Amino acid sequence: MSDQVAELVLGGTWMPTVSYTGQDGLASLVAAGNVLRTHTSMRLSIRTPPTVDPMALAEEIKKVVSTDVPYGAKVSFTVEKAQKGWKAPKLAPWLSSAVQTASHAFYSKAALSTGEGGSIPFMGLLGEMFPSAQFVITGVLGPQSNAHGPNEFLHVDMAKKLTGCCAQVLTDHYKAMKGSAQ
Repeated sequence: MSDQVAELVLGGTWMPTVSYTGQDGLASLVAAGNVLRTHTSMRLSIRTPPTVDPMALAEEIKKVVSTDVPYGAKVSFTVEKAQKGWKAPKLAPWLSSAVQTASHAFYSKAALSTGEGGSIPFMGLLGEMFPSAQFVITGVLGPQSNAHGPNEFLHVDMAKKLTGCCAQVLTDHYKAMKGSAQ
């Protein structure tokens, strides 16, 4: 994909992607030949930047794939679901400080953050419902883990540390809210 870190980050967060997640009507490689097929169906997963309107994009794609179709083929295009992405707001100073403090306390390292494409559409819904809310979205991936893969597992030591971090951030939030109410 790239050997440039910035390009890898952009590729996983802001750049659009298209993945073929299923197909029907194509022969397997061992049975493939130069033959006509009665049909070909493809399922696509398209990830867009959070600022793109997914329904407007779906309409544009439909127009492109159904205009000037070669050999008189009949094309149908169905959108199963289209959800807008979400761009996290910048962390408030108190939350940034709490996250760093907790990370140093439990991991002896600074906390880092990363974006992740459109893989959590639910966050977009929450962001719309609570536009001024602060979010820390996290999970447990330990050494040699493979999220959503066949060998996905819960790394217990990482989970314990993450639980401690979250508890510390919540404690700091409570203290900050209690202090601001006085």
